[in-house]
Amino acid sequence: MSPWWWGLWHPWLERRACDGGHRMTALRHFETPLLKTPFHPRTEAANKLWSWGNWGGYTTVLTYEDLAMEHSAIRNTATLYDLCPMVKYRVEGAEAADYLNRLTVRNAAKLSVGGVHYTAWVNDAGHLLDDGTLFRLAPDRYRLCCQERHLPWLLDSSQGFDVVVTEETEDIAALSLQGPTSAEILRRAGFAIDSLKPFRMAEFPLESGRLMISRTGFTGDLGYELWTTSDLALTLWDLLFDAGSLHGLRPIGSDALNIARLEAGFIITDYDFTPADTCVREDRLRSPLEMGLGWLIDWDKGQFTGKAALARQRDQGPKWAFVGLEIDGNIPAEGAILYHAQKREVGVITGACWSPVLKKNIALAQILADHAAGSNIWAEIYALRELHYEKLMMRARVVERPFFAPARRRITPPGRF
Repeated sequence: MSPWWWGLWHPWLERRACDGGHRMTALRHFETPLLKTPFHPRTEAANKLWSWGNWGGYTTVLTYEDLAMEHSAIRNTATLYDLCPMVKYRVEGAEAADYLNRLTVRNAAKLSVGGVHYTAWVNDAGHLLDDGTLFRLAPDRYRLCCQERHLPWLLDSSQGFDVVVTEETEDIAALSLQGPTSAEILRRAGFAIDSLKPFRMAEFPLESGRLMISRTGFTGDLGYELWTTSDLALTLWDLLFDAGSLHGLRPIGSDALNIARLEAGFIITDYDFTPADTCVREDRLRSPLEMGLGWLIDWDKGQFTGKAALARQRDQGPKWAFVGLEIDGNIPAEGAILYHAQKREVGVITGACWSPVLKKNIALAQILADHAAGSNIWAEIYALRELHYEKLMMRARVVERPFFAPARRRITPPGRF
C-alpha cells in the first residue's frame, strides 16, 4: 500500500530519471495538464531549479537558477524570456481600424504601419477588461497582444464590421530580449536594428520564414520582442544564444521579470486590477482613469465602448488612483492594506518588491483618490519572524512612476556594450 503522501506533488517527483530519461509525475485527478511552449525543450534544459508556473494554461519558468543573477542580467547584460503564453489575436479586414477604434480607448487609425502602441479596452460601464499592445502589420491587419483571453468579447464587438478576429497564440513563437547588450546581440545575429525606434517594428528573413522584431518590452529598459512561427522557435533561440555568448545573455523566469516590471511601474491584469468580465465584487471594478491609464484615452476619436461612462467619471473625478510607493524597511509589502494615520483603510498594495537597483522597498497600489497625495499613509505588513507572523506598520510615501527609467531605453541607435 502506498503511503499517504504518495499522491502529493513534490518537485523531485517531476525530475528526469537518470536511467533513460523517463519522467515520473504525480498528477492529481483535479489537476489540468499544462501546454508546452515551442521553446520548452530549451527552457526545460536550462531550468536548474525545476521551478515552474502556470501562465494562461502554459508551462512557464519562474526562476531558472538564481533570481538575483537573473534580475541583474536585465539591468546589466541581456536576458531572454519566453513570451509564447501571451495571448495574441490577429485582426484583419477592410474595417479593422474602425473596429479597433470602437473596441479600444486609443486611436488605432493614428497607428502607422510598422508601429506599436500600448492600449486598453473597457466594457460599457467603463470598467477595465484588459490592457495590451497593438501592432499594425499592414493597412488592414493588426496583432493585439494581452494577458487574458477575450475572444468572445472581441467577436461580439466585431458585429457589423468587415473584420475577422482570430486567436493565433499557438501559431506565434515570441521571445523578449531585454537589457543593455540586447541590441549588440541582435547585430551579431545579423539583424540591422540600429534605426529601429521605440514602439516600431521591422521584418527580417529567418531560414525559410520571417522574423518580426519590435522595440518593445516589459522591463522599462532597452529591449526587443521577437516574433516568428512556432516551427522556427528553436532556431531563433539557438541563434540568439550563439550571438549572445560574449554578451552575458541568460534566460530569465517570471520572478525576475516581475521585479523589473515593478521598477518600471508597469501593471499586470489579475495582479494590479481584476478584469471586469471576471470580477465578482462590484467595488473591485476599476476604470483606466483609476489605474493611471487616462493618458491612453483619445476623447476626440468618436464613439468607443465605454466612452460615455468614462466621460462621466472624468467630469466627476475618479474614486480611486493608482500610485507608486516607497515604503520604510526592506520587507516587501505585497498585498498589504494601506491606512491613513494608521486608522482608516484607504487602499491596498497590488505589487511590491525590494528593488536591487534602487536599494529601496517599492510598491504599486490602489488608493482612494483623496489620499493619492500620500500624506500620512501607512502599510500594514505581516513579517514572518522565527515561525511567527508579526504585524508591522511601516510609513509609505507616494512617489512618481516609473521608479527606474534609464535613458538607454530610448536612444536610437542603441549604444554598444
